[in-house]
Amino acid sequence: MPLLLLLLQTAPAAGSSSSLLSFLPIILMIAIFYFLVFMPMRKQQKNTKEMIKALQNGQTVLTTGGIIGTIVAVNDDTLILRIKPDNLKLQVSRNSVTSLVTEEQAKK
Repeated sequence: MPLLLLLLQTAPAAGSSSSLLSFLPIILMIAIFYFLVFMPMRKQQKNTKEMIKALQNGQTVLTTGGIIGTIVAVNDDTLILRIKPDNLKLQVSRNSVTSLVTEEQAKK
């Protein structure tokens, strides 16, 4: 009988180390997922935020709606864009700008 009690007491200790090892692959997958997905996404968001802060008059931008326009005026939270060929002016939010457009891209 004491041998049975001794075996029952040592069984949970052995089980706890094996349970830790069973979680190790899951922890490794989460770490790999973090480094492959979340870190590049944070870097891209940081670059976009810096680009939005640095917008100036005369730059050509692309909005989330697919509108390409040249910045005419910069306000706190909004931009006024001139849209060619009719020189139409639109007021858009700064956050709607997705990227800067080069001259070669604008000609296409």
